[in-house]
Amino acid sequence: MKSSVGCIKLNMLARDHLTVHSHLEELTAVQQWFRSLVSQLAVKTPWINEQFDQLNLALAEGFTNAVRHAHADLPPATPIEIELVLQSAQIEICIFDQGKPFDPNSLTEPQPGVLREGGYGWFLLRRLADQVTYDRTLVVPCDERPFGERSRKMPVHRNCLRIVKNMGASASKLKTSKIV
Repeated sequence: MKSSVGCIKLNMLARDHLTVHSHLEELTAVQQWFRSLVSQLAVKTPWINEQFDQLNLALAEGFTNAVRHAHADLPPATPIEIELVLQSAQIEICIFDQGKPFDPNSLTEPQPGVLREGGYGWFLLRRLADQVTYDRTLVVPCDERPFGERSRKMPVHRNCLRIVKNMGASASKLKTSKIV
């Protein structure tokens, strides 16, 4: 597990990054990182505490989906990267995986009263967050040598699950949303 040392101050209030291997057991480390980060950030942005439970559940759902589905056929050492960006009125969590992309629009929402194994995650995420997007991106990584000596590595395609929660979002959104 690699985490940045503290938050980097940019044009936002805070930004942090975590890289873990593709193991369900890493969920504990992911949630500990998130809990620790939120407790630090809540000092200056107390509204984030009101959103913690929903964001923690969304993070867990997104991470486990990346491990179980996107990385199902990849080596367990394949990294999953998580980035948190806090702005004054919103928090954004991005989960990056290297699996095959999927089209969330192709998913059918489970019908009320019909039980099935799996298939609820995307719809749960949409109810937990104010905005959820899923995109495929191309990243051209550089190695860590000084700028003049850098060599480009092979481009990597990766997926980005982006979860956004706004400051004004009601903590009772789950109670008012119809969950089937």
